Amino acid sequence: MIAIAKEIQTAAYLFASILFILSLGGLASQESAKRGVIFGIVGMIVAIMATVLGQRVEGHIYIIGAISIASLIGIIVARKVEMTSMPQLVAILHSFVGLAAVLVGFGSYLDSETQKLIGAAYTIHLVEVFIGIFIGAITFTGSIVAWGKLDGKIPSKPWAFSTLQIMNLTLLIACIVLGVFFCNAQGTGGMLPLLIMTAVASFIGVVLVMAIGGGDMPVVVSMLNSYSGWAASAAGFMLGNDLLIVTGALVGSSGAILSMHMCHAMNRSFFSVIFANATASSAQGVEKKAIEGEVTSLNHEEVASLLKEAKSVVIVPGYGMAVAKAQYPIFDMVQTLQKAGKKVRFAIHPVAGRLPGHMNVLLAEANVPYDIVMEMDEINPDLPETDVVMVIGANDVVNPSAQDDPGSSIYGMPVIEVWKAEKVIVMKRSMSAGYSGEDNPLFYKSNSEMLYGDARVSVEKLLSFIKE
Repeated sequence: MIAIAKEIQTAAYLFASILFILSLGGLASQESAKRGVIFGIVGMIVAIMATVLGQRVEGHIYIIGAISIASLIGIIVARKVEMTSMPQLVAILHSFVGLAAVLVGFGSYLDSETQKLIGAAYTIHLVEVFIGIFIGAITFTGSIVAWGKLDGKIPSKPWAFSTLQIMNLTLLIACIVLGVFFCNAQGTGGMLPLLIMTAVASFIGVVLVMAIGGGDMPVVVSMLNSYSGWAASAAGFMLGNDLLIVTGALVGSSGAILSMHMCHAMNRSFFSVIFANATASSAQGVEKKAIEGEVTSLNHEEVASLLKEAKSVVIVPGYGMAVAKAQYPIFDMVQTLQKAGKKVRFAIHPVAGRLPGHMNVLLAEANVPYDIVMEMDEINPDLPETDVVMVIGANDVVNPSAQDDPGSSIYGMPVIEVWKAEKVIVMKRSMSAGYSGEDNPLFYKSNSEMLYGDARVSVEKLLSFIKE
């Protein structure tokens, strides 16, 4: 009977693993994303049921009660959270995974069953515990700092000092030395070096994220997702749970691959973003270029006239659009312009917003067709032939300094080259800098005009003038 139950659990784990792989495959494109989410939900339900009903699991009432309470909290939070706060929510959820890995590690080390292991099996398990807690502690504190930066509670400006790399290397070596002491300790005598390592790893997590500037925060969120996956995988090794190992590896590897793709899109070195202050180091010793020109603005009626006269229009959304919830009236305006025979498309930068795919999700929420949503590399060659570009709440991703100012912290990052269009309309509340803290010379260019105000209100006014 026990053997049959074990085989059923193994089959359930295999089925859940397949569903998770299908889920990742579905999330690879907008058309199949909903199907991918459903696969993931079903897979998680199967995984939880197979684990709770598995062998050597006791206290089912308490487990089901905890799952019910946690599920209720999750539903309430998910229904209430705004899309503008989604990056913060994702970051703080990553911290929970890291904390869980730390607690599982300490629990596994103090488990009486662990002390019964001998020889190589015991040493291997101690290494699993040590690495799991190390990754979990970094994920925990790093995710909290990321949440603070995304929520504006911690300044987005990166830490930058000459000994940063040396300090990180020293802390890493200290953790390795503590690991040696931990593995050589008898019984639970390794608790002290384990606690010290946890504190050091927690500090490393703070330093790693504090050293990354606001312009690279989407990469940080993606990488923390990877860290949480590896932390979960390490917890799987400690618990002897094959499904947790596989699932953690899937999340960890997919998060790392996404981070690499994003770094490539930003012309950044993956390791320099993760382990150092890439944004600040690029500008060290180089004086910023002075911004020349004069800022001019138009009213809503004048901008509406430009749109009526234009044959081709490109819309570049950014975080400001998310804050104003302007995607719905924007799509109404797009449909009106299309009915008038205009060619209208959206241009999406890989790191627009503060979460990978942030703008794509917002546009999909407003039922914007996928075929008019273009990536940066697709739209840039067409911009010189575009009559009007509307920049709605975006800043850093359309900043010319990325191409022509070596003193800028975002220098070298590919951007949407909106200034090459015949006319650029920048919709913003004010002249404030972007999330990276960099001023934008685009506002001062001769073919660029500002349209001040809340994005949603402005678009609704434009729509009323266009329909006249």
